[in-house]
Amino acid sequence: MIAGGGPAGLSAALILGRCLRRVLVCDENQQRNRASQGIHGLLGREGKSPAAFLDEARQELARYETVELKMTRVVDIRSEGQGFAFGCADGSRGTAAKVLLATGLVDELPELSGVERLYGASVHHCLYCDGFEYAGKPVAAYGKGDKGADLAIMMKHWTPDIVALSDGTQVSADTALKLRQYGIPLREERIRSLEGTAEKLNTIRFESGPDLEREGFFFSTGCHQASDLSQRLGCQRNEKGGVVIDRVTEETSVRGVYVAGDVSRDVLLVAVAIGEGAKAAVAINKAFLKRDGLSD
Repeated sequence: MIAGGGPAGLSAALILGRCLRRVLVCDENQQRNRASQGIHGLLGREGKSPAAFLDEARQELARYETVELKMTRVVDIRSEGQGFAFGCADGSRGTAAKVLLATGLVDELPELSGVERLYGASVHHCLYCDGFEYAGKPVAAYGKGDKGADLAIMMKHWTPDIVALSDGTQVSADTALKLRQYGIPLREERIRSLEGTAEKLNTIRFESGPDLEREGFFFSTGCHQASDLSQRLGCQRNEKGGVVIDRVTEETSVRGVYVAGDVSRDVLLVAVAIGEGAKAAVAINKAFLKRDGLSD
């Protein structure tokens, strides 16, 4: 059973389908990048919308009779015998010999007026995904304390016109010094709203002080696991909250449970998620082959 039908989960399903394995993919269509206008950094699919990407992937899986896609969320799971028992939000239940968690992350959007309307169009969480489109343009980097300032310093490589926003919080003395060294302005005033037209940001308004005209807004506010299934199963986590895995097999500390994609909190890119899904699928198939005495 694969929990999560994003790039990682569907990639694993494709490999396992080609290995003639019976696969159930459970997905609630809440992918992390669903608000984005286009996927970037994915060779052969540059700029393709996330929705179109998923539609194509699901159509490709349709030819494999052993792969089933169910549009529901896995809400309960536990070890049972030599495998696992699980339950879904639609009331269905099942068992699986192996489990792949590809449930991803949820970004914690800044609590600012106007941010949801602009998110994915001119407000972004990933510099590697969307930074290129703002090269040389006026951009803001948002985050409480030192987070926004640290992001602004990194973004200096993409554009010289960057302003750090700390939204009513102070940055450390060391970080303030770095901002001055790189010539990056800091606005510490509390933000009132983000405003724009046709999903395009043009103005950041503050509770005090002048407005700031910007074309892009990147934020560093953190993210969290989209599912608690790894906790329910007792999978070990690291200090960042990511699931600890074997880098060769993608298997967790719980034997028979694998993870792929953003749930591991490694490199959070679609291209990497696809690769991790394929890698986990190969490891799962090898485990089945070994179980059946067909491999050492």
